[in-house]
Amino acid sequence: MHKPTGADVGPLVVLAYSGGLDTSAIVPWLRERYGARVLCFAADVGQGAGELHGLAEKAKRSGAEDCVVEDLRDEFVRDFVFPSLRAGAVYARTYLLGTSMARPLTAARQVALAQKVGAQALAHGCTGKGNDQVRFELTYAALGPELRVIAPWREWEFKGREDLIAYVKAKGVPVLATAEKPYSTDRNLWHCSHEGGILEDPSREAPEDIFVMTSNPLEAPDTPQTVEIGFEEGTPVSVDHVPLGPVELLTALNDVAGEHGVGRADVVEDRLVGMKSRGVYETPGGTLLHAAHRELEQLVLDRRTLRLKDELALRYADLVYDGRWWTPEREALDAFVAATQKRVTGAVRLKLFKGGAAVAGRESPFALYQPSYATFGKDNVYDQKDAEGFIHLYGLAIKIAAGLEAQRRPQVAAEAE
Repeated sequence: MHKPTGADVGPLVVLAYSGGLDTSAIVPWLRERYGARVLCFAADVGQGAGELHGLAEKAKRSGAEDCVVEDLRDEFVRDFVFPSLRAGAVYARTYLLGTSMARPLTAARQVALAQKVGAQALAHGCTGKGNDQVRFELTYAALGPELRVIAPWREWEFKGREDLIAYVKAKGVPVLATAEKPYSTDRNLWHCSHEGGILEDPSREAPEDIFVMTSNPLEAPDTPQTVEIGFEEGTPVSVDHVPLGPVELLTALNDVAGEHGVGRADVVEDRLVGMKSRGVYETPGGTLLHAAHRELEQLVLDRRTLRLKDELALRYADLVYDGRWWTPEREALDAFVAATQKRVTGAVRLKLFKGGAAVAGRESPFALYQPSYATFGKDNVYDQKDAEGFIHLYGLAIKIAAGLEAQRRPQVAAEAE
């Protein structure tokens, strides 16, 4: 792509657009640097009406030809969030992958729009230090390999957010970020992430004013609340016995968990590009779903299947975090997960109180728990004498090794003398 001169018509670039600081700067920059015609694309994955309101007008004021906003909330929860939930995918022990799951969907629809309108290039506002650049560009590679990729953060002269703030102000583009409060936030139906500013110092506590989805646990209701989540084959389908669609269900759980201050995580994580970073995440409904799903699996899956699934859950989390969604690897893992979820049907009750979510009960028609075997009271189904032979065989290798070691000790002592 070249900077056009004379009568040249600028190339058409489809930009993944949020209206935030970075993409607000990219629109005029693409026009200046490449003489490009810019078509913005925004995915509604549940970031809220406040962020989406007036987005098209803002994009046009920045110099874009238009802005396409697509409602992807149902698809996001149904086809990206719930499969990752069923897989048990958690990164860095506590990160529930909110941003990571949204990017492959956003990028896929961006590619589809570019192909539909005959664009020559794709652009995104991801920095050269972050993970999102990989997530976007691996999706581009899988679904639109013929399209050129422009990543301004790897090209332009700006060094940081302060430079961008000055640039967009000079262009007359309004943004929420300021030099005094330069937080980077990313919100969708699943979570809200917070980075930058004083959060870059991992020794400092996150200020209370950054949180938008969860109440301060210290100020949460003084009375616990119990919520019941129903599952069918690993997919959540109801709250308190009321059947709900994916978006409605997650919204309901976000509301109740957020009210009780549930779902905050302060994470120092390993970015794919090699550095550690700190993010503060709010995932209220997702925290409840993961807790309930784990408990239901524990009730219905046998020990070895559960162990294998836990091992592959780490692989799945890495796959999502690293942007490898559109791969045969993910399809293969989904097939395995689907096999494990056939009997993950039932309900789990959670008690919410002051930022915590404790299991208050679980039930399933496929439960492997049998009270007649597990009881400490009198029973007629378990012969405790059988344990003697089991322990003898189970510990036989340990016993043999210990005996041989005892025989060797006198010989070793004699040789030492």
